[in-house]
Amino acid sequence: MRLATTLSVLVLGAGGVGHAVVTSLDGGIGRVDPFRDMKNRPQGSRGTNILLVGTDGRDRITPEEKQKYRLGGAPCHCTDTIMMVHVSAERDRVSVVSLPRDSYAEVPEHTDEATGEKHPRHPVKLNAAYAEGGPSLTVRTVESMTGLKIDHYLEVDFTSFMKTVDVVGGVQICTARPMKDSYTGLDLGAGTHQLNGGEALQYVRSRHTDGSSDLGRMQRQQRFLAALIEKATSNGVLLNPVKFREVASSLLSSVRADEGFGMEEMLSFTAAMKNFTPSSSDFTTVPLGQLAFPVKGIGSTVKWDEAKAKKLFQLLHDDKPLAPHSPPKPAAPPAAKDAKPPRKDAGAVVEVAPEQIRVQVYNGTRTDGLGRRVDDALHATGFRTTRSPRTSANLDMHRTLIEYDPRWDHSVKSLALALPGSELRAVKGLGPTMKVTAGADFKDVVPVRAEEQPQGDFGTVTGDRVVCP
Repeated sequence: MRLATTLSVLVLGAGGVGHAVVTSLDGGIGRVDPFRDMKNRPQGSRGTNILLVGTDGRDRITPEEKQKYRLGGAPCHCTDTIMMVHVSAERDRVSVVSLPRDSYAEVPEHTDEATGEKHPRHPVKLNAAYAEGGPSLTVRTVESMTGLKIDHYLEVDFTSFMKTVDVVGGVQICTARPMKDSYTGLDLGAGTHQLNGGEALQYVRSRHTDGSSDLGRMQRQQRFLAALIEKATSNGVLLNPVKFREVASSLLSSVRADEGFGMEEMLSFTAAMKNFTPSSSDFTTVPLGQLAFPVKGIGSTVKWDEAKAKKLFQLLHDDKPLAPHSPPKPAAPPAAKDAKPPRKDAGAVVEVAPEQIRVQVYNGTRTDGLGRRVDDALHATGFRTTRSPRTSANLDMHRTLIEYDPRWDHSVKSLALALPGSELRAVKGLGPTMKVTAGADFKDVVPVRAEEQPQGDFGTVTGDRVVCP
């Protein structure tokens, strides 16, 4: 979540900033060797692959800021955010793929550097690879999962995030609906907002604004990254050596990178990206197959869709865009009198996409197979059902019941629209997974869709489509 500012370094030098100004900042970068003694690595590919990881360090945040922005608690010494960034060989495009921190992973066989103890290959959540073996084991694990050779490694904590956002003058974010999260203190109304550093940190940390949890948070991180790039490339930061140095110094104070990735290398990237804009970037999350994959001793993990993920990473290997890079759509002209009405099967438009909503289905009747029928219908319209319907303790339900946590009151509106006539019941502490108990009144699921549709096979969006118009 703090990695938005890191990627902006790739564009900050594109405006002719003095070479001496940039290279003088190299000494502020902490160094790490994530590639030491690595063998049997994937073959290199066109373009450059950068692994960006965000750790949860918060040592330099003041007590006042911790209280105001809900930053209490001890750090876990693990990777809170992981992104694969691919810079095209022509330096005219960047693709960003978020890797969920709870992804099911298998760390390769390795030796503990501190104790010398050897560990065989074993399953973990992806973010635990860092806690177990640091940057090196994280790189090896991600290379094994993606089949991509990582060329550079960048690691950032969020202690400098707020200052960096403030230095660029804040970042503009647009929200289609109110967003509120009692855990982070985020409280935004619908509309356009100019976020300062602390507010931006709340925005990218929030997981409880709807039922999408970490998936929605990753999308907000991507949206924020696109907005930050737009700000950095449009407000003179690139052309102002003093401002550039101020921004870069703030960012680099908490960066760790491999020895081969210094300011000289960053400048060589940015010098070739003079026309870089949000439309030059695309963002997505690795395709997911199962959101609640249980692993003994680890708990619930997120399982990738192996076929789709392989296809996505092959596109990066071949240096191809993940989505069409087209100019923004012009405003629609007034409809002609003889214009055809919208297709009825297009689906009702909702605020929260069904793909972001988790659902557990129960059969509340004595009709065999009703739970499976409801699960299949909800899944077909995009809801993240568990695909394992259960039998309710009450088998005499006349009316379909939707139970939901009040914190996800926006998401439940999408589910209620898909199940018209259902009873809604708020249940505190239920969590992000909603409970649907099918009653005798169930007939069919009404298709619903979000207004903002992703592009391509991977739910990819280009940066110009997620920044404020």
